[in-house]
Amino acid sequence: MDIETQHTERDRSSRPSDSEQPSDPEGPEDRSRSAFGGRISNWVPGGRITVVLLVLLLFLLLVSTFVLQPFQIPSGSMERGLRIGDRVLVNKLAYRFDGRPRRGDIVVFDGTGSFGHGDYIKRVVGVGGDHVVCCDEEGRILVNGQSVDESAFLYPGDRPSTVPFDVVVPDGTLFVLGDHRADSSDSRDHLGSPGGGMVPLDDVIGRADWIVWPVGHATRIERPDAYARVPDAEADAGAASDAGAATDAGAATDAGAASGAEARSARAEDGDG
Repeated sequence: MDIETQHTERDRSSRPSDSEQPSDPEGPEDRSRSAFGGRISNWVPGGRITVVLLVLLLFLLLVSTFVLQPFQIPSGSMERGLRIGDRVLVNKLAYRFDGRPRRGDIVVFDGTGSFGHGDYIKRVVGVGGDHVVCCDEEGRILVNGQSVDESAFLYPGDRPSTVPFDVVVPDGTLFVLGDHRADSSDSRDHLGSPGGGMVPLDDVIGRADWIVWPVGHATRIERPDAYARVPDAEADAGAASDAGAATDAGAATDAGAASGAEARSARAEDGDG
């Protein structure tokens, strides 16, 4: 009789005894990952939803402070492109990395000290060093001697300016005008004020890049080609210098010719020629 004990395979799927409680690694790990968020959710009224909304609000605040900021158009000074009530997004990084406003840009700036309290939105017509004059024989504004056709964005029926001016824009400033020239308080109206109607670059908040509201009027704001042919201020000064030299040379030649003619006439009267 075989009385040898039979060894049986341990059933590992069997339910463990009370002394062999299995570990549950997922529980403590889940609790550690959400402990901080859980404590905040328990402390803030509204729980997780409130926390998510606060994080989103903080993100929007940072974007509005350093990247993009919405502005509402308060007046008709920039019609026909920007209408009263339009919301525009202003790119606050456009000029923060060695970039400078260019002729034709629409900029938002703090008018304190130059225009008055509050923020203003205008189009850049002249940058530092530019010679801006109103007007040529056809009524167009000249920048560095180049006539500018602004008909693509001027308010219908408006003239480029009914106020004559002749200014040189100081370095580090801008000469700005509204597109609705007949309904715009701009650099022309402050020529006799401190600062001469010029906007310091440090007061520029950013460049208006998009109309975002109303939806039917939403579009990207492009820089017009009207100022593309305007020469740099240095080139204009050089051309003026060359023109002045040519004029002086011509005058000297004419004077010399006149002097020679007078000499020949005198000799003829004396019988020498």
